[in-house]
Amino acid sequence: MRLSRYFMPILKENPKEAEIVSHRLMLRAGMIRQQSQGIYSWLPLGKRVLDKVNAIIRDEQNRAGAIELSMPTLQSAELWQESGRYDAYGKEMLRIKDRQDRPMLYGPTNEEMVTDIFRSSVKSYKDLPLNLYHIQLKFRDEIRPRFGTMRSREFMMKDAYSFDLTREAAEHSYNKMFAAYLRTFDRLGLRAIPMRADTGPIGGKLSHEFIILADTGESEVFCHKDFVDFDIPGAHTDFDSVEGLQAIFDKWTSLYAATSEMHDEAAFNAVPEGDRLSARGIEVGHIFYFGTKYSEPMGAKVQGPDGKEHFVHMGSYGIGPTRLVPAIIEASHDDNGIIWPASVAPFDIVVINMKAGDQACDDTCELIYAALSKAGKDVLYDDTDDRAGTKFATADLIGIPVQIIAGPRAVANGEVEVKDRKTGARETMTIEAAINRFVA
Repeated sequence: MRLSRYFMPILKENPKEAEIVSHRLMLRAGMIRQQSQGIYSWLPLGKRVLDKVNAIIRDEQNRAGAIELSMPTLQSAELWQESGRYDAYGKEMLRIKDRQDRPMLYGPTNEEMVTDIFRSSVKSYKDLPLNLYHIQLKFRDEIRPRFGTMRSREFMMKDAYSFDLTREAAEHSYNKMFAAYLRTFDRLGLRAIPMRADTGPIGGKLSHEFIILADTGESEVFCHKDFVDFDIPGAHTDFDSVEGLQAIFDKWTSLYAATSEMHDEAAFNAVPEGDRLSARGIEVGHIFYFGTKYSEPMGAKVQGPDGKEHFVHMGSYGIGPTRLVPAIIEASHDDNGIIWPASVAPFDIVVINMKAGDQACDDTCELIYAALSKAGKDVLYDDTDDRAGTKFATADLIGIPVQIIAGPRAVANGEVEVKDRKTGARETMTIEAAINRFVA
């Protein structure tokens, strides 16, 4: 992508409305634009990051055996009245009526709808276990939306829903998502700690929030410091192994970790003083097991091996991609801008032409741009006629992991400079060596 033809409205000044680093940098880098309170457009640079985040989430959901579908954003109020949540959910739910005066709502979550899909299609235990998920825009009318897309009214959610015959089987499904979440956040460059949490309006009997530690976190969290060094489940994790996944769950819940709502001061004080960690945290995922909370009132049951009908045991599992993007920025930035983990960077490499219009610089940059693009790299080519300082500031601000800098003096010697955005390390090498480093 040539920067001269790309839509990336950079802001030179810090936006006054931005209270935290991620909100400020996302606005300055031209990733998002506010349309109304708590509602944002995702501009091309932000959309590229969001798509890569979603691809990792989708990959790990599929790996764990979840099956993707797509459900509507608008839902009938009848389903929520059937479950008993329509009146209980509160003002966060946007309630509307269609032209036939039928009550509708803009879905804040999908337990009722997915239960309706299940009960109309699945009748036997032989079709279990089943886990259905989708990635969809949702709406909750937050009383105080803030921090950009960290807490917005319209947001994107990956929500998965598991169905099992027994509690034991449901807990295995819960453990699958538990392990999948650890892997997902690790691939996004985040260290997420699972903490006992309140079930809130979702309801249920077992719940964990996945929290990353950050000074701008919305709530205080408490945990054992050893969580920071725990090993993440590997790519070859067997998601069918009951014992293996239970061992992962047991390890990651063996030490104290709780959000402020679930904090037990006495239990935390029992942790050796040097091992206690209290900090601010950002919630990036939340999983629930709630048994038959929805299946009983909505009649979602299957015939068991005993020939009798049984209400299914359910769980739900949420990740907010539009919340994850600013969370990654909060965890990875410096004074100059964003530092993207390679897995979600909008581009892999930025090629910076220090003197656009100079034949040697133009030819060198075109050669590098073509070679890296052909090799499958996402390359942004800064072919603008901006000043050198502006080009460097833009490259640092948008946080692309690798910068290849072609200036007249270096190019005359057959060389370019390669900069690592994260470390700031610079290395001069031949043009051929620079290409070979990133196409191998």
